[in-house]
Amino acid sequence: MIRRALLHLLALTCAMPAAGQEISDRLGPAEAGHELVVRSTTDLSVLRPVLEDFLAAWPDVAIRYEQWLSNNLYRLTLEDCEARGAGADLVISSAVHHMVELVNRGCAYTHVSDQTLALPDALVWRDELWGVTREPAVMIYDRTRVPEEDVPRSRFDLLDLLRASDGPYAGRVATYDIEASGLGYLFAYADSLEATTFGGLMEAFGRSDTVATCCSAEIMEGVLRGDYLLAYNIIGSYALQLAEDNPELGVVAPSDYTLMLSRGAMIPQHADSPQLAATLVDYLLSDPGRAALAEAHLITDLEMLIANGAAAPSLGSSALRPVELSPKLLVASDRHKKQLFQARWRDAFPANSAKAP
Repeated sequence: MIRRALLHLLALTCAMPAAGQEISDRLGPAEAGHELVVRSTTDLSVLRPVLEDFLAAWPDVAIRYEQWLSNNLYRLTLEDCEARGAGADLVISSAVHHMVELVNRGCAYTHVSDQTLALPDALVWRDELWGVTREPAVMIYDRTRVPEEDVPRSRFDLLDLLRASDGPYAGRVATYDIEASGLGYLFAYADSLEATTFGGLMEAFGRSDTVATCCSAEIMEGVLRGDYLLAYNIIGSYALQLAEDNPELGVVAPSDYTLMLSRGAMIPQHADSPQLAATLVDYLLSDPGRAALAEAHLITDLEMLIANGAAAPSLGSSALRPVELSPKLLVASDRHKKQLFQARWRDAFPANSAKAP
């Protein structure tokens, strides 16, 4: 049975107006004396247990949680920064190239603690941006419709599968639309730096009429319905959670390399409650916070991928490639380079390919 609650909440990402907020909810006691405003791209149904665990230790605190599309969240946060407005107390986004750019523009508040100092260099920048999750970019497939011998275990396998333009997978593969999804853009950009297969994949996607669409829910539900046979570069936290209740959904961490995303957390420079936001950041980086994030599949390591069957036991840790929070990501946001990259993408995905079957 499809886990409809998760898919319904995720699907709001696609259903709401492009400039709109997707979900707004209040967590914590109605009589709380302090309210923390958290804006995030993370699905509330996934993050709620983590936030409720935090609030259990702070009975006088409530959280107003706003869920946004990554591109919209970036624009809103930048507008607040330029207007010197309070806006959110904490911003958490999967599109970490956006977050690096916001920090570079002077939009972030500095915070140093034992928890932030314990982070590896790749997951902290300027003491203003912190990687709080560990999530793989995976391939997913329909176990009932994709023969075991066809399941792609690497990008090379995927290339072979899509080699024939009139094969059984033509029009039955999906991935993120990088112009609609900041996360999709980030994964595609990271692939272009890592993979010798990137150019070949773009050609194969175009040749096989691969569908580029907006969001995780639409893609995952499309696979479960049978519209798509498989999908590429899907955020693993949502996929692994959905696969627990839907054994027909297969998940693969590519063996050539698996991108590992850490959602970036930033306290805006003009936040109303920066110290309280810093307390939440420290909780997310603490042992109890990491345990709660792991329970929500928002922290996944190699052992977990192997235990879930997404990775082969032979996969080494060197195959996990973290997306670093560093100035290198500023190149991804450079307007000229982004326009060139998106033009190349559009060559592979004609305008009508953005429509789901």
